[in-house]
Order: sequence, then C-alpha cells, then structure tokens
Amino acid sequence: MRQIAIVASILAVAALLAVGLTQTGSSSRSDRGPAPSAAQTAASLARSPGPLAALHAQAARLLPGGPKAFKDRLAALRGYPVVVNKWASWCGPCRVEFTYFERLAVADGRRVAFLGVDSSDSASSAAAFLKQHPVSYPTYADPDMEVAALFSATVAFPTTAFYDRAGRLQYIHQGEYLNAAKLRSDIARYAG
Repeated sequence: MRQIAIVASILAVAALLAVGLTQTGSSSRSDRGPAPSAAQTAASLARSPGPLAALHAQAARLLPGGPKAFKDRLAALRGYPVVVNKWASWCGPCRVEFTYFERLAVADGRRVAFLGVDSSDSASSAAAFLKQHPVSYPTYADPDMEVAALFSATVAFPTTAFYDRAGRLQYIHQGEYLNAAKLRSDIARYAG
C-alpha cells in the first residue's frame, strides 16, 4: 500500500514539474514569507467559536483514533465548513503547500475548521514535521490510509477535501496547491 502511495506521489511530482515548466509566476511573493508567529496566531484566533476553539487547543498535535475519531470530529464541526489536508512528512509537494495551510488556517480559523490527516507516515516523522511547521489545528494519524479512504484520498499526495456546513463532502483537490491564492479561492468556493 505504501509503495503505491510513493509511486503515486512521484507521478504527481513529475506532473507538477511539467506544469511548472510551462507556467511562469505560479507562486507569488506572499507565498514565500514566514508562517504566522505564535503571537499572531493567538491574536487572530482569539474568541473563536467553541468547536473551532477546541481545534485550536489541539494545535499541531497528532491525534489517534482512526476513522471513528475523524468522523466524530466532523460531526462535532457541523455548522462550520471544514478543510481537510492529507499530507505526509516524506511528501515534497505536501511540504511546499503546508505553509499555505498554516497561514490560511490562521486567517480563516474563526469561521472555517481545518484538519490534517497524516497518511502512510511514521508517528515520529509526522511529530517532528509538525514541530518544525506548527499549525493551528490538529492532525489525525492515518498510517494505513483508513481515514483518507473516508474522503477518497488514497492515491494522490497531498489531497485536500472540502466539507460544507452540513458535513457533506463538496470537493476533492488532488495534488499540490501551487500557490496560496488558489487554495484561498477553493476555500471561498467550497468552504465559504
């Protein structure tokens, strides 16, 4: 299973590189800046509604519980749109787009729920990555891609899923976001 995920990631990277060679300026200056500081994050997310504040209280934590815990969390977030980012510490494209999620989760975290799903990865590698790249939301450990299967994300790395306020899956973006503007646009369109 992990070999299939690695091959799929390599193919996705090759496709993205091919697209990148034909496009210029796909990344803006603002995409390359530093992630929000802890103080900026705390100020931006202060007074978040209860279910979103509960996410922020588990910031950058790797949570156990598999599909049941993930489904329970989605149920608890009904009434809020949810953005789910499936990633792995070994995935180059995941690492590139992670800063976009860090920034947008802080900017939109008082109205949109963000969740991570770390698939086909070791807990120690994922925890080390989250320590280097803390986000304002938790990530569910998914070593066997059982959580990813819930939103049809078992092939591409990374994959982002968008749920509406009623908890219905609206859109799945397979592959890397090449810039924060495209991610921001999809959040507005599918999780607005």
